[in-house]
Amino acid sequence: MALDEKKAWAEELLRQKYQEIGRLPQKEDFDDVTRSRIKAFLGPWPRALESAGIKEARAKPDKKKRKRNAKTPIGQSSGKAQTKTEQNGKD
Repeated sequence: MALDEKKAWAEELLRQKYQEIGRLPQKEDFDDVTRSRIKAFLGPWPRALESAGIKEARAKPDKKKRKRNAKTPIGQSSGKAQTKTEQNGKD
């Protein structure tokens, strides 16, 4: 069985279980071997559900925005760090 066929098999299995139980399938809804194969073919459980089209993909965080905010010194709202000269009050 080719990788594409394995992925299609795992996705179909997840969709069938979703229809059968009427909610997002959980890992516990499958036996150990089947669960292991689904994860091997589709990745971590949340990504497997997304791949099967039964769970909406989560939005990726904006890494640039997070980095910029992480560098903002405490007590400053402008987002611009002061130079050593500015910190010492010298212009």
